[in-house]
Amino acid sequence: MASVQINDVRKSFGGFEVLHGVSIPIEDGAFVVLVGPSGCGKSTLLRMLAGLENITSGTIAIGDRIVNNVQPKERDIAMVFQNYALYPHMTVAQNMGFSLKLRKAEQGDISSRVRKAADILDLTPLLDRYPRQLSGGQRQRVAMGRAIVRDPQVFLFDEPLSNLDAKLRVAMRTEIKELHQRLKTTTVYVTHDQIEAMTMADKIVVMHDGIVEQMGSPLELYDFPANRFVAGFIGSPAMNFIDGTLRSGDQPYVETPDGSRLPLTKAPPASADKPIVYGVRPEHFELGDGGIAAEVVVVEPTGSETQVIARVGKHDVIAVFRDRHPVKAGDKIHLRPRASAAHLFDKDTGARI
Repeated sequence: MASVQINDVRKSFGGFEVLHGVSIPIEDGAFVVLVGPSGCGKSTLLRMLAGLENITSGTIAIGDRIVNNVQPKERDIAMVFQNYALYPHMTVAQNMGFSLKLRKAEQGDISSRVRKAADILDLTPLLDRYPRQLSGGQRQRVAMGRAIVRDPQVFLFDEPLSNLDAKLRVAMRTEIKELHQRLKTTTVYVTHDQIEAMTMADKIVVMHDGIVEQMGSPLELYDFPANRFVAGFIGSPAMNFIDGTLRSGDQPYVETPDGSRLPLTKAPPASADKPIVYGVRPEHFELGDGGIAAEVVVVEPTGSETQVIARVGKHDVIAVFRDRHPVKAGDKIHLRPRASAAHLFDKDTGARI
């Protein structure tokens, strides 16, 4: 195991810079998830860490060694890709042990490591099968087993669950997290799925347009987003944003263009009468008087909760209720945000206030 230090890393393709001075400290044994929309630079950063892309400037260190110019095979990392990339003519056992065979390891050592990895991943009954005889989830476990047998200092995962169906993705999330808890190997995991990030990570790094917007624990990012981008990206359904003007006084509030009042517990200093964006998560709405007048557009019951999409002025907001309110499309309702859970963002910069 080893820590990973990414310091002021930049990457350019010709004159186009895709990473703008990214710095990320990754502690020994941590499970760090790089998350962000397509094109944000997360996969490029992972490939640079793996040695598959050159670094334009900055440094990447694994343990005490700077690896900028170290070949991938000498970095002591193991990578699991979105595509399983298994050899179809080899059995599960042969696929898992192939990298050790290339290193000219003893056959006894190869067999021992393969059996150990197979036990961890519940693949022992499948060792004599070929990839064509496996399900998608089993193939992904074989790809993980191929990484485990190498006993690397760092695991790298590049969107490994994207090819799986929804139910299998949930199961594999649990398996990967449990695997990390057993092996305690430093892990860097790339995904565009913020649910994967929230459920698996010790630390999340949110990236956007080649920069790090925020990093921290899942609940830190959920409860205290640094800016509007992070607030809208982390959480499903996403946070609602409502434009308004901050009014201070004994009981501060945000006034919307239609005159509705959105409650606050306190007002930021020197911000009275300032245009502002009021953020509220869907689960922090209540039905009742004194809220925002809205018209129900769609009701989506899921069993454990009900999701209501309602139109406020020209915009739609999403509210999620645990209770089963008898609302239907076309109903007029009032949505009351919970004041203690409100978020305020600067209208121009998007920064949290």
